[in-house]
Amino acid sequence: MWKEFKEFATKGNVMDLAIGVIIGGGFQSIVNSLVNDVIMPAISIFTGKIDFNDMMFTISGNSVKYGSFITNVINFLIMAFCVFLIVRYINKLNKTLEEKSKEFNKKLEKESKFFKRKKKKEVPTPTPVPTTKICPFCLSEINIKASKCPHCTSNLKEEIEGEQLKIEE
Repeated sequence: MWKEFKEFATKGNVMDLAIGVIIGGGFQSIVNSLVNDVIMPAISIFTGKIDFNDMMFTISGNSVKYGSFITNVINFLIMAFCVFLIVRYINKLNKTLEEKSKEFNKKLEKESKFFKRKKKKEVPTPTPVPTTKICPFCLSEINIKASKCPHCTSNLKEEIEGEQLKIEE
């Protein structure tokens, strides 16, 4: 059970809520001071210097302090308006960050397409130029520039020219 409570208490949402409550408590004292020390005295100027906290009526010996209730309603409205402004600002900021993130992602995508290496087209490898040939007399492999076979000493130049003449005829 302790382990479950520890996991629950350390989750991000619970911690965020705790921080929000603490900051809200501090903010409440600021709003109370604003309402009690600034707004209510300003309102009392227009209402004939009436102090709202002193407004009450008595029924069968019990006092109903509706002036204090009005002050608390004004406190609540100011707090709600401040929270609204903060949430509105955060939403605007998130929207701006989201748009910039989308622009950045588009730019990054364009750049990545630019830098992607294109597939190299497969170029057929050229057939190598032969450096050797076969002697038609002894069938030995010899250098292509040889005019005589080193193995059988046949004259290859005349043989090649004779074959070319036969092919041309």
